[in-house]
Parts: sequence; C-alpha cells; structure tokens
Amino acid sequence: MSEFWHGARFGLPVCIAVSPFGLLFGTLAVENGLSVLEAVFMSAFVFGGASQMVGIELFGQKVAPWMIALSIFAVNFRHVLYSAAIGRYLAGWPLARQAFAFFLLTDAQYALAESQIQSGRKLTFARYMGAAVTSYLTWVATTVIGAIFGKLIPDTSAIGVDFLLPIYFLGLVMDFRKRPLWLPVVAVSAVASILAYRFVGSPWHVLLGALAGVALAVILPPSRSGIGAAPAQAVENRA
Repeated sequence: MSEFWHGARFGLPVCIAVSPFGLLFGTLAVENGLSVLEAVFMSAFVFGGASQMVGIELFGQKVAPWMIALSIFAVNFRHVLYSAAIGRYLAGWPLARQAFAFFLLTDAQYALAESQIQSGRKLTFARYMGAAVTSYLTWVATTVIGAIFGKLIPDTSAIGVDFLLPIYFLGLVMDFRKRPLWLPVVAVSAVASILAYRFVGSPWHVLLGALAGVALAVILPPSRSGIGAAPAQAVENRA
C-alpha cells in the first residue's frame, strides 16, 4: 500500500495540471451537444484528452466516421511509441495487469514511469497504479464538474486555462533534457510539427512531428553512455 501512495504523491502534479482541462472538456462536450452522461462516459472509456477534444469537434460536423477514427488515431499514435518504450519493463507483470496499465498510459504517466526507471527505482504495479489511478479519477471527476457547471465560466481562455497544458507538457519534455540527442530530436519534431500544421493541418501535425523525431533518433546513433544507460541500470537494480 505504501508503494501505491508513493505513486499517488508522485502523480499529484499531474492531477493539478489536468484538472483545468477536464473541466474544459466537460464544458465543451456539453456545448457540442453531448449530454453530461455521454461526456463522462467518453472520459471514462477513452481517457485521452487530445483525442476527446478532436472527437467532439468532429462529431457535430458532416465528417465520415472513418475520418473521425483516423484523426483520433493520428493524435494518439504517440501512445504506440510510449507503449513500445516502457512495455519491456512491464513484461514481467501478468497479462491482465499489463492491459490495465496500457489503458491508463498517458503522456504524463509515460513521463512518470520513465522518470522512475531513469532514477534506478523498480517500476512496480502498485506504484504505477498509484499515479495512474489518481490521474484517471481526477480526469473523470473534473469532466463531471465541467459538464455540469462549465457554463458558469463564459470564456476559459480569458483566464489562461488553455495555456496551462502546453506549459505542463513543456515541463515533461525538459525533464528528459539530459538524454543524448534530446535537443536535435526535440528541435526536428517541433519544426516538422509546425510545418505540418501549416501545410497539412490538424491533427496530422502531431503524428508527423513525432515521426520526424523518431526518424532522426534512428538515423543518429546514440552514445554508448547515453540512451539505454538508465534503463540498463534499472534492470540491474531489479535483479
């Protein structure tokens, strides 16, 4: 139980950061024609802020269902990369636990898991769930509040709510700044994403920016003391 609460405390900043966006999603979902129950159902079973935002924007338009599904896939493609990166550290868990962990895998959860691995700590199921479950419950709870009371805030951008998440994600990216190739990969991803947003459009800039960064990481060989050093140390500590 102490492992679970350690994870919960570790994930507390995530809960604080995502709360305004849970409120925002609940508000926008109702404004776009979803009922309170439908908005909560979406948060509970999709649990992906960016993909949920894309979904509610497209549901009310005359867009083919396959295009909606493809757009959401483009936004969430990065989760394929996340699962591939940490999947090897979950390999010893029972299959049911792995499935549950991957359902709760978000940008922030991936960053927290990688931080644990880099510091040489064992990524236990209880610690992982401590951070993941608190984030999940926060997201669903704030969706409920936003869906019911969101109309009381006439303009969320006027109080800077829409700027909190980019700041938070920038903090996550900066946490990996000591890794080899961090700066060139981030720079190439950023430039590719901006160009894709300008010439291709949203949400494809997310996918194309990620692929550009991955391609550069594959082309440029890491130093021997760089990528993989921290994970290797984590494996040794688990042995």
